[in-house]
Amino acid sequence: MVSHLPRLRIQRTALPRNALILTDTPRPDCPVCEGIGGIEHPYGNPETGEYEGSDWEPCRCWDEGLRWVLLPLPRLPERLRRRRGGYSDEPPF
Repeated sequence: MVSHLPRLRIQRTALPRNALILTDTPRPDCPVCEGIGGIEHPYGNPETGEYEGSDWEPCRCWDEGLRWVLLPLPRLPERLRRRRGGYSDEPPF
């Protein structure tokens, strides 16, 4: 089997802490997943036949766990985290 180099891209992650990470991406010419990175298997209720959810089977053309932290991002100050999405009584009104 031929070893392929990872196809890297930069992403932002929030867990466990905000950071920029370098991560692997699916192989764009993969015949199994067609570059999506996995295969979705929808399933339904056996009695009603209605959709209940999907299972995700990752493809072997990439490694979801292959990632490196490039730059930890600073946290917002507490006073800004509290106000997010709310109104302020500080000028300008």
